[in-house]
Order: sequence, then C-alpha cells, then structure tokens
Amino acid sequence: MALSAKLELRQGQQLVMTPQLQQAIRLLQLSNLELTEFVDSELERNPLLERDDPANAKPADDAVLERAEERAADDRWLDLREPVSDHTGGLDVDFGNVFQEPGTGEPGSSAAPQTGMSWANVSQRMHNGGDGDNDLEDYVANQVSLRDHLSAQLPLTVNDPVERLIGQYLIDLVDEAGYIPADLEALSQRLGAPLELVESVLGKLQTFDPPGIFARSLAECLALQLKEQNRYDPLMAQLLANLDLLASRNIPALKRAIGIDMDELADMIREIKRLNPKPGLKFGSVQLQPVVPDVIVRAAADGGWHVELNSDTLPRVLVNRSYYTRIAKTTTNERDKGYIFDCLQTANWLVKSLDQRARTILKVAEQIVRQQDSFFMYGVQYLRPLNLKVIADAISMHESTVSRVTSNKYIATPRGIFELKYFFTSAIASAADGEAHSSESVRHRIKQLIDAESADDVLSDDQLVDRLRGEGIEIARRTVAKYREAMRIPSSVQRRRDKKLVERLGDFA
Repeated sequence: MALSAKLELRQGQQLVMTPQLQQAIRLLQLSNLELTEFVDSELERNPLLERDDPANAKPADDAVLERAEERAADDRWLDLREPVSDHTGGLDVDFGNVFQEPGTGEPGSSAAPQTGMSWANVSQRMHNGGDGDNDLEDYVANQVSLRDHLSAQLPLTVNDPVERLIGQYLIDLVDEAGYIPADLEALSQRLGAPLELVESVLGKLQTFDPPGIFARSLAECLALQLKEQNRYDPLMAQLLANLDLLASRNIPALKRAIGIDMDELADMIREIKRLNPKPGLKFGSVQLQPVVPDVIVRAAADGGWHVELNSDTLPRVLVNRSYYTRIAKTTTNERDKGYIFDCLQTANWLVKSLDQRARTILKVAEQIVRQQDSFFMYGVQYLRPLNLKVIADAISMHESTVSRVTSNKYIATPRGIFELKYFFTSAIASAADGEAHSSESVRHRIKQLIDAESADDVLSDDQLVDRLRGEGIEIARRTVAKYREAMRIPSSVQRRRDKKLVERLGDFA
C-alpha cells in the first residue's frame, strides 16, 4: 500500500466549551442560595460589578451633602470632648477612682450614657443623628444550647478537677438528642482514665437536667426519666428490656415476657408514651432554613394561572461602565489595561447569564403549569405523567437544559411549595386503553385506600391491585409494594396488628 501526502479541505461544526459558556451552564443548576453566594464572590472579585439596590440608591448631590454632614458631626464631637479634660483638671479628681451610679457614665456629665455604653457609642449615635433610643436588637435573648446548659451544671455537681475534665469531655460528645456513644471502654482508653472512674462520672452527669440526658440507648434514656419520677420498678425494667417487641406491636409476646395482664400492660405503655425519647432537642435546636420559591403561581382573573419569578431570589448586579471609562483613560500599563478589560467582559457575561437564567426558568415553569393545569385545579390525583422531552420540545431547548433548570428550583402554588422535578413522573398504563396515569397520583390513591381501612378490613397488596384495576389503573403487585414501602407504609399484617392494638389500648398509637 503506497503512502502519500496530500491536502484536503473539510467543513465541520464543533462546540467549544468556553469558560463563559461553562459558567452559564453552571448558573442554570445553582439553587437561589448557591447563586447568591456565587454573585457575592464575583462582587468582591470584580471591581466593575456593583449591586443594584434601588432602596439604597442616592443622588450624587445627596451623597455629597451626607458626607459633609458626617464631617460636621465629627467636628462637633471633637469640640464636645474638650470640656471633659478641663473638668478633670479643674476639680483635681481622678475619675477612675469615682463611683459611678447605675445608669450614668462619666461623672459630672448630665447627658452621660447608660451603664455598659462607651463614649465611642455616644459618638456613633451623634454621628448617626440618633435620639439616644436603644436598639431592640441589643436585648434579643440568646438561645441557650444544650452544651452550655450542661456545662453550667457541671461545677455544681462535680468538685474533683479530674472528674470535671472527664465530665466536660462527655458533654462535648453529647449529640443534639442528648445521647452519648455507648462504648465507654473506648472512651476510657482515649482519656487514659480507669473505666470505673468514667462510669462514676457518667452516673453523676445522668442526674443533670433534662432527665434522660447522657443515655447510651433509648431504654436507658427512658429508665433515667422513670427513676427521676420514682416509677422505675422490675416490671418497667422488663418492659424496657423488650422495647423491640413493643416497637413491632407484638403484644402477646410482650405480655408473656413481662408476665402481666392486658390492662396493666396498657397502663405501662401509656406511661412510657408520656416520656421524652430525645430530651436534648428542647435546647438550642437547629433552625431549618425555609424553602424560598424561585417561581410563584397565582390564579388569574380569567380562570388561568399567572406565573412570575420571585424577585427576592434574583440577584441584581450592574456593570459600572463610568468607572471602567475613567480607569481605562488613566491606565498606561498594558497589563493593567488587559486586567480591566477582562473584568469588563466577565461582568458583562455575568449580567447576561443571570438574565438568561431567569428567562429560562420562567419559560420552563410556564410550560409545566400549562401541562399540569389539572393538578393546580383539582389536586394530586389529576397529576399527568410528564417527562423532560415534552417540556424541551415545547420551548425548543435541550433536555439537559430543562434538567438543569428544574434541579433545586421550587415553585409556590395555591396547593403548596413543590420542587419543579415533582411534576415529572412516569406513566402507568390504563386498564381500559384510556389516558395513562401519573405514578405520583397512583401513590396518592394507594395511600387514600390504606387510610380508609378499618381493623377488620385491611387490604393486602393483591387487594389493592384489584381495587386500582377496578378504577382503570393497570399496575403490578410488586409496583404496589414498592410504592407502599417508599411511603413507609407497613405490610397488611403489620397494619392489622397496629389497628387492633389501637382499639385495645385506646389512645396509644
């Protein structure tokens, strides 16, 4: 085979992933919190970017006047400080050796600040034009954490310095529910202390408030609370030793293990129910961040739906072109010119990407609302099967773009707040060759059938299949079992046992 060199002209297309394009794609899949962090970092890094905040915007003349008033206030404060030094010399008194009455500041001053307030604070108030009123935020109570609450009790109960060190170490191990690791032998080796000493300190710590703290298991937590109430007896100990039988609602086996009748067992279970299985949660619980929707849907006057972006989640940034023009004129270094030009390009692309991101989210949300109109009108049982391709074809975009847009984005509707991906569900065939059913609506129907059960008429998975088929839903038994387990609904045997237990024990659940 002969080899030869030749020239050949070919035409083709290639997508180049530039840094700007990568950034635009990444912005699509960011949540509103992540987007805010990204924009804040860009504001710090790029001198040509500034936050567009109309509420704080002031005309140039007002800004000049404000700065002049600030300088004048500083001058008045400097004048005010002079008489203080004169009084010190004139009275021949050392103010550091004079008793200050509560609510007063420097002696000899009729307008002295309150206790705990420095003269710098007074200057700041004069600087801000304040009238002396206290800020309410200064008096907001700080929530006491569980660790602080336990540490405050440690010196009142434990006197030995070595035991205090061990006690503080155990306090640091307490989780938010009030439990510590169960392996005390490993803790003693880590501390280099005898196991008996660690157990002795733990016994003292278990008397702390709240009752049940420093437990190593649920049974020990409940036992500590019963001991605090003087209700811990051998029968209660037997019940706590068989908590697994109580959790599985195996009442006959529990009766045999304890050796008591049903009435006495019911009283003991009600007493256990009144205890707190997680006593530490009432101290300094973690505040959950509420979901802030990206899109808001409201009913329109014409019977349709009005879809709009939540302006609170949209960062507002502007490109300061006047600053760029001023700097570009005065910069002679080629390196500096290249840097400021790159900053301008980055700022322009960020503003454009944010605008494109908002428009894309709105287009996808509008199409979802159009496709799922029955859901917004009548509820989850009318949710239609939907996939990414339907939305992508409707708005002339790629499926990957729709997938990125619907990730970590939420929509507020009259029926609640949902993630955009909630509306994309698989299809389940109809038994009568009709319109397919959404898997989410089928799950909802299964839960409705189970909630309507009685203790004498508990539906098995096969019976659920028959009921659904009678309603025109063709579904397999294994699919029903999968949906039921996903909703954390126990089997028919366990549900029948639970319902009969509720009937026999009254308010116990």
